[in-house]
Amino acid sequence: ATSQKAVAREKPASERVPKKRGGSSCARMAAQQRLPSGEKLQALRDTANRLRIHSIRATCASNSGHPTSCCSAAEIMSTLFFYGMKYKADDPGNVNNDRFVLSKGHAAPVLYAAWTEAGYIAESDLLNLRKIDSDLEGHPTPKLSFVDVATGSLGQGLGAACGMAYTGKNFDKASYRVYCLLGDGESSEGSVWEAMAFGSHYNLDNLVAIFDVNRLGQSEAAPLQHNFDIYKSRCEGFGWNTLVVDGHSVEELCQALLTASQTKGKPTAIIAKTFKGKGIPGVEDQDNWHGKPIPKDKVEEVVQVIQKKISNATKLCPELPTEDAPVVDVSNVKLSTPPSYKLGDKISTRKAYGVALNKLGHGNSHVIALDGDTKNSTFSDMFRKDFPDRFIECFIAEQNMVSVAIGCAARGRTVPFASTFAAFLSRAYDQIRMGAISQTNVNFCGSHCGVSIGEDGPSQMALEDLAMFRAIPTATVFYPSDGVSTERAVELSANTKGICFIRSSRPDTDILYANDEKFEIGKAKVVLKSESDKVTVIGAGVTLHEALAAAKTLASEGLNVRVIDPFTIKPLDKKMIVENVKATGGRVVVVEDHYPEGGLGEAVCAAVSSQPGIVVRHLAVPRVPQSGKPTELLELFGISSSHIVATVKAFVLGN
Repeated sequence: ATSQKAVAREKPASERVPKKRGGSSCARMAAQQRLPSGEKLQALRDTANRLRIHSIRATCASNSGHPTSCCSAAEIMSTLFFYGMKYKADDPGNVNNDRFVLSKGHAAPVLYAAWTEAGYIAESDLLNLRKIDSDLEGHPTPKLSFVDVATGSLGQGLGAACGMAYTGKNFDKASYRVYCLLGDGESSEGSVWEAMAFGSHYNLDNLVAIFDVNRLGQSEAAPLQHNFDIYKSRCEGFGWNTLVVDGHSVEELCQALLTASQTKGKPTAIIAKTFKGKGIPGVEDQDNWHGKPIPKDKVEEVVQVIQKKISNATKLCPELPTEDAPVVDVSNVKLSTPPSYKLGDKISTRKAYGVALNKLGHGNSHVIALDGDTKNSTFSDMFRKDFPDRFIECFIAEQNMVSVAIGCAARGRTVPFASTFAAFLSRAYDQIRMGAISQTNVNFCGSHCGVSIGEDGPSQMALEDLAMFRAIPTATVFYPSDGVSTERAVELSANTKGICFIRSSRPDTDILYANDEKFEIGKAKVVLKSESDKVTVIGAGVTLHEALAAAKTLASEGLNVRVIDPFTIKPLDKKMIVENVKATGGRVVVVEDHYPEGGLGEAVCAAVSSQPGIVVRHLAVPRVPQSGKPTELLELFGISSSHIVATVKAFVLGN
């Protein structure tokens, strides 16, 4: 079943925000940002210590979690949420609010604690952390309205924050700012530095990355420990305004956040020196406490130590945001003009993707395109030509491209299409996986699939991509076979909730469908049929055309076959396939330009597995391929029309 992406992209506050669970008597109003008074500074210190207590008690109640990682970030979170950020505490998903991404997602309890201090979550709810019936999961997910992207697989939060900041600066042209809290351990991830390069290249001065440098990783010290000269030189080398502060000094943190808000033309990195387990006697700055709650018999003793540092119970209130984010409508995205081909004309599906993307851009001003420096191969440059301000060149950094797309899609601000060679999306599989957990609505186009790309050889050939995307729970997998079906796949993708993957091919192939042909997700097409068909042949993309060529050869020899185009591999049209296979004696040949594992063949096998009397013959690329001409490779690896002919004949003869 499909649904409008608008359902997830643009929800009214009544739907987007869960019922408020806490209570807040804050009288908040927007104000010119300035350094806080001495009284406010003490209140920030008190808030930080309450965040520690909340985190310790919550992780004790769940008997799992990361209290030490929360405690190192307590002052950072206090100053961010009650000095630096502007937001409506009773409306966390408001489009005008500043954004916050907790890249070090294992510190989720301190995030939940911050929203408790803001009055949105009841303090008693914190004790349900990690329970089966609680939305307060071990790592943040968008089950909660204040979480835009799921985190926990480290190194990905900053890329998503880059997408949010790019959207705010260039598409929304709004005042909201984006903050991302990272751990020092995750700064070993290359994806962090892809994001750092992106942020400075696009002058994202509405973006602040805070590195919680608490020195200790999971199993040993982080590689740089507290070597702040190297942290500073790295961030400055990537073009960021870089500030080194005492991460437990609310004064220094407030000054850094104020400086960041006044810095123009570049993003700001705040390198905060902290200590893991700060404030916990016998645990602070000690190894072997990662992911361990404080023992139950020690909790109240620790809480009393921290409680003594709190002067009063004054609750702080965030400043309200400037309400200047535009109204966005991403529903009912349509091609500006229908397909306009002639039967028998030739066009590659990768080029038809570019044509369709351009048409979508003309049809809706919130459609955007991203590419990884392959735009002249994926044909996304057709979109860029007409809409340069809505095209994001992500360069050869596929992991970051996916994260940026996820960030751009957050809160329903855009309809992103990200494209590159399908083989290179495998590098970003973890980001795609996390996108599904994030309930994101991002569309991917992977071009140059299979051995049919020819001479470039196996490093460029996507032969695992169908398996990869079929395994994603929220994914819809399109495999169009001509220009008309490709344009309709792009249009359907723009209006379908969840992750969508469009597999496009390099060779020019015939137009098979009339321009007014209707396509639906999960509905296959019978392309060729007679009353005397002996075998059903299922192909997609290039192999559908090979199947039709084989059918022509077989018909000349008096043997008719039925040919099916699945259009979507996930969901697959099980009903139509079973009906047609039964009508052809229970015989089906599946041919695909993909490895045998996880692709079209296994999808068909799963669809017919409960049906007695059906036999499947599966033609796929059986081993790592090589360079050669496309026709030579189709023949060599057993997926050409001649191999289909031979397989059908043997099938009918019972061999």
